[in-house]
Amino acid sequence: MVGPYRGLFNGPGVKGFVLAGFIGRMPMSMLGIGIVLLISALTGSYATAGAVAATTNVAFAIAAPLSARLVDRFGQSRVIIPLASVNALALAALMLSARFGLPEWTLYVTGLLVGATSLSLGSMVRARWSTLYGGSARMHTAFSFESVADEVIFVTGPAIVTVLATAVNPYAGLLVALLCMLGGSFALALQRRTQPPVQPVRSTSGTPILIPGIALLACVYVALGAVFGSVDLITVAFAEEEGVKGAAGFLLASFAGGSMVSGLWFGSRNWRIPLRGRFVRALGVFVVGLVPISFIGDAWIMAVGLFVAGLAISPTLITGFSLTERLVPPSLLTEGLAWISTSIGFGVAVGAWAGGALTEAFGASSAYGFSVVCAALAAVVGVGGSGLLRLPEAPSPAET
Repeated sequence: MVGPYRGLFNGPGVKGFVLAGFIGRMPMSMLGIGIVLLISALTGSYATAGAVAATTNVAFAIAAPLSARLVDRFGQSRVIIPLASVNALALAALMLSARFGLPEWTLYVTGLLVGATSLSLGSMVRARWSTLYGGSARMHTAFSFESVADEVIFVTGPAIVTVLATAVNPYAGLLVALLCMLGGSFALALQRRTQPPVQPVRSTSGTPILIPGIALLACVYVALGAVFGSVDLITVAFAEEEGVKGAAGFLLASFAGGSMVSGLWFGSRNWRIPLRGRFVRALGVFVVGLVPISFIGDAWIMAVGLFVAGLAISPTLITGFSLTERLVPPSLLTEGLAWISTSIGFGVAVGAWAGGALTEAFGASSAYGFSVVCAALAAVVGVGGSGLLRLPEAPSPAET
């Protein structure tokens, strides 16, 4: 399983941008649960906590494609540094608003600013891989590695922020997220040698979301994002209901751990099934894997259930990013990849809001039903519209 990954990091500057991108996007798994833990601790309301987290994610969903377009036009370095600086100030303002008990609307305003200035570093790192290995058989392995890296982040991030917020200080998790964002973003911005070349402005370039296949993928990933957002919040509440709130990070790590394991396996295989076929199969497996968690009433059994449910995440994300890489023109690559991230972010916002409301109304176990319904919706849309994902006949490393 390790064999295909050997030699992947021998390219010029690869280790540097991989490490910087990994550290810089740690907050993507820390912000949501960090905000939920902080605000729920201060207000006692999961609905308010979920709503603020949702505001942050909606703002990110709207702004990410715009910042990605700026990256395609002006280069990563010129965009990352100012946005990362403003993002750090916005997150500090959010924590200060909570600390000093300012009016509730300040939480929403600062949360909106945090989301609007958040960077889609995963898209930027994948664009660097495409610049380095585009047209080679290593692209599939590189995208698979990035999916695994994302899941490592989702395994460690929630656990770190939960331990810090519950055992040290409610603000500690978000402070660590802020430092990771600044350090990783600035380190990536300074590595100019591996960044994709700046594309000239063309008035006829359009936007990737107008490509039918990308629009379909965006719809699927909104529904999948709702699964991720709702599972995150509901699992925190589930752990509290079971009297083991400190284990919430471990439960979420189990969910991401299943995805990490499957991602390593998935990226090591030389697939003969076309990308489109792999994509719809992964969606079906995800639905089936999620169903049992609605019927589990024990925290440790839930950890196993979430691990099994997570096994289909990486294959779904890997094939989605690979399909996007094939469907968009090179001049819109970063923006195209960002649309996948932004769709997930928008779904996470909906899921966090709905998960919080349903948890307060019906309890955590019942609220998991919403996650299952969203996964089923993603599968129905993906399978029903799979004809839009037909790829050009020319061979591509992403389809090998």
